[in-house]
Amino acid sequence: MAESLGIAVIGAGMAGKAHAAAYRTASTLYSPVLPEVRLVSIGDVNAEFGSLAARRFGYERNDTSWQAIAEADDIDVVSVVIANSLHREVVEGLLAAGKHVLCEKPLSDSLEDARAMAEAARNASSIARIGFTFRRTPGIAYIRDLIRSGVLGKVLHFSGRYWTDYGFSPSAPMSWRYKGSPGSGALADVGSHLAYVSEFLCGDIQSISGGRLSTAIHKRPLPLGAVIGHDHAAVSDTFEAVENDDYAAFNAEFANGAGSFEVSRVAAGHANSLNFEVFCENGAAKFDQRRPAEIQLFLNDESGNENGYRQVILGPGHPYIAGGLAMDAPEVGFGQNDAFGYQARAFLEEVAGLSEAESLPRCATFDEGVRNMELLGAVTESALNNGKKITL
Repeated sequence: MAESLGIAVIGAGMAGKAHAAAYRTASTLYSPVLPEVRLVSIGDVNAEFGSLAARRFGYERNDTSWQAIAEADDIDVVSVVIANSLHREVVEGLLAAGKHVLCEKPLSDSLEDARAMAEAARNASSIARIGFTFRRTPGIAYIRDLIRSGVLGKVLHFSGRYWTDYGFSPSAPMSWRYKGSPGSGALADVGSHLAYVSEFLCGDIQSISGGRLSTAIHKRPLPLGAVIGHDHAAVSDTFEAVENDDYAAFNAEFANGAGSFEVSRVAAGHANSLNFEVFCENGAAKFDQRRPAEIQLFLNDESGNENGYRQVILGPGHPYIAGGLAMDAPEVGFGQNDAFGYQARAFLEEVAGLSEAESLPRCATFDEGVRNMELLGAVTESALNNGKKITL
């Protein structure tokens, strides 16, 4: 095991800050078995954003190019949290330099690039993983345990949606999120999360049908300055066309059961609303990201007289919580930021050489990232062919 691990995060936006904070807390989670974690650099082409993030999260410096991070001898581990279209160049360059890479989802903006990245990862001397953060959500992991253990049993039907509203206002400024080919909008941004969550719970999707992509707001004003994440900044009177989807929907067939999916970035009133129900042979479970410290659980009592959902408050007896929170007592509460901490911890454990038996579940591979993009590609193909069924 190395004496220390030097950390960098490329991207000082909304998700980049989540990664930066996660590495800061990773060594405080669970038993103190990690080597020293050194917070070295925040990389961003906008020097002001990078400098502010570095100071806020206690990193030693900021860099304005990924090449500087690739060449730095004091950096071992890098999170890549930038526009999807930039992932391939940066990730391949970092892997060639021997850095361990955790890349945000989706893996890229094209399946061709994603497959090339997976090939680079297979041939690299270092470790490359993709961040499927919702796998770390205690409620979602607990529902998976209930399915796998037979308590809920075989899946019959999955119904999920991920509604967000960062783009519902026509005055929301143009950004890279609104540029790209069909399927690179809401489907790639939040539909990627919903797709991997469904397979995490229900197993592999066998086919896609009924795909639909829709753009509700067709042009957006250019911002007057730099914009972080989903910020609604001051805008000019110059507009550019929106190129991708504000809304997407599709149906899926699993090996066992079926599923329906709906995602949006223009769902007013739903800032970050991932929720789903999974119906099984012995009952059902619900999850709502707006209430992450609980799930709703229905277990059939056979008589039918008392059937119905009940609230289950998550605590130390459920995944990730015991030892994974500074105060890991029942009903303390937690949220999405904690999942980034568990993700960073799992990645550092693997990089440090801890065995799987000693570690949190491993982060997803680039091959799994390709699989996720193949699903999104099938949805797009279905949508462009009037809902045609696409077999995977």
